[in-house]
Amino acid sequence: MTDQIQQPVARLNEPAPAFDAPTTHGCKTLEDYRGKWLVLFSHPADFTPVCTTEFIAFAKKHDEFAALNTELLGLSIDSHYSHIAWMLNIKEKFGVEIRFPIIADLNMAVAQAYGMIQPGASDTAAVRATFLIDPEGVLRAMVYYPMNAGRSVDEIYRLLVAMQTADENACAMPENWTPGQPVIVPTPATPEAAMARAGEGFDTVDWYFTTRMLYRERAGPCGSPPHGWTRRSRK
Repeated sequence: MTDQIQQPVARLNEPAPAFDAPTTHGCKTLEDYRGKWLVLFSHPADFTPVCTTEFIAFAKKHDEFAALNTELLGLSIDSHYSHIAWMLNIKEKFGVEIRFPIIADLNMAVAQAYGMIQPGASDTAAVRATFLIDPEGVLRAMVYYPMNAGRSVDEIYRLLVAMQTADENACAMPENWTPGQPVIVPTPATPEAAMARAGEGFDTVDWYFTTRMLYRERAGPCGSPPHGWTRRSRK
């Protein structure tokens, strides 16, 4: 079975692999998400405890992702009948409704294209892989977790906020950045620009390390800007 696994073609900063797949909300294609961010994530199997905790976490954060123009799309190598039964079970046992679609990837076509099948883990089950695809259909981030450790949905959300903010403000984000914290100003590309950096009005430690603020005040809980806050660039 291992010999039949195709080499994944998903690569960062390149168009995400196209798909046309059956889901719990009917057939879905990558093109259906054009103009929106997409969080595509795989799980090993329905009716398993770790996966259940992950789906509950995604479901509880569904509206926060939606507020960022972002759709959620799950996937496993199970039938859509299994997906539906599991969704109903989660609602019955945990009181949480799964409102996003789940791909039934029985032929493993999507899983193979995105590298969700890792032979060292399993030949027939997807690992915990998460892919962030931008509104142009470009794959912007990939995060993998092992079978026995659930992923952090809060971290995926934080990463999405960081990437969107970096795109909007032509900056980079430091370790564990959340809204309200300083961002990294791009490093000067010439000796002349490096010499001028100290006089540009930013918070400069050295010519290669400069930060600035984007928000008027500190961020609220969970890394989200409080209602009514606005971004600003300080120069």
